[in-house]
Amino acid sequence: MSTSRLLSIDVFRGATVIAMIIVNNPGSWDHVYAPLLHAHWHGCTPTDLIFPFFLFIVGVSIHFAYKHKRSDGLTRNHFLKISKRSAIIFGLGLLMAWYSLPLSRMIDVERLSTLRIPGVLQRISIVFFCCSILYFRFGWLGQLRITALLLFAYYILMNWVPLPDGSAPNLEPGTNLAAWSDRWLLDGHLWSQSKTWDPEGVLSTLPALATGLIGILTGHLFDAIENPAERVTWLFLSGSLLIVSGLFWDLSFPMNKSLWTSSYVLYSGGLAIQIWAGCHWLIDVNEYQSWINPFLYFGTNAIFAFVASGILAKTLIRWTVADEAGAGQSIWNYLFQHVYLSWLEPKPASLLFALSLVGLFWLGLRWMYRRKIFVKV
Repeated sequence: MSTSRLLSIDVFRGATVIAMIIVNNPGSWDHVYAPLLHAHWHGCTPTDLIFPFFLFIVGVSIHFAYKHKRSDGLTRNHFLKISKRSAIIFGLGLLMAWYSLPLSRMIDVERLSTLRIPGVLQRISIVFFCCSILYFRFGWLGQLRITALLLFAYYILMNWVPLPDGSAPNLEPGTNLAAWSDRWLLDGHLWSQSKTWDPEGVLSTLPALATGLIGILTGHLFDAIENPAERVTWLFLSGSLLIVSGLFWDLSFPMNKSLWTSSYVLYSGGLAIQIWAGCHWLIDVNEYQSWINPFLYFGTNAIFAFVASGILAKTLIRWTVADEAGAGQSIWNYLFQHVYLSWLEPKPASLLFALSLVGLFWLGLRWMYRRKIFVKV
């Protein structure tokens, strides 16, 4: 079986993007089902798994994209292509951060100086760049050692190293070492909801690299076993080992998406391996493919779908229409109240609103897929 284009990867990526659109775009944040919200701090909900799944897929994709080029080494051409793609993805993240600003701040140079620098696409960019370089420079054993080093070093830093201001090590919001490093390096450029730390911050990007490396290592394991049944068995066993290890480590280093703790890396990585293994068995091996097209539409234009959905959401929130009282109301709120909330309870209405956005993009991405329009970066 050729691994040049595994449909299971595109399907898994597409499902992840769909889930990301759903959880990012409820009709109202006051009416959201609990599984569609992030854990308040420690813990791991289904929503907390979406981002690490995407980084895992980035790692797997690096392996399949570059495995036949590794013999060349990290040539200047390879490095420039990796750098260019990383820069474009990072730039798109900054563009989305800029577009999220109020109109008055978008053209205010002084206020632009406080633009948020970290973000989802920015972290994807850094993970792609670093993991791609590590893929060319080290074999699978070296990559495994680096993964372990990142996870254990981060554990020691967060739990045993006092903060430079003399505070004791802790895992509380805003007072931990990761938050201190965010303020030290990016003060004034952090997440607007906290201003003192960022969920995609500097120090927590180190264990995020481990998530990408787990994807790369899974790609190595995939290719090392030719028999499909044995391959899927080993993938499930590997995933189970990571899940159990993550649950055990959670006892002393709690799972936390905002801190991207080591236990969270292992747990989410193990689940990602098992889900991909299941997709591979169903789609690539047994060819149960009648249901996969909607996911392929999103999976083959993932970055475009994510960026476009974010820009559309911000546009609907920014543009206003007059309500019954003549006051201005965002198009987003107007649609939610008059099209959905008028006949549904708040939580189902809020979920259906998000699903409607998915449906809208499904139509557009279906049109693009059938015409072989794939937006690459």
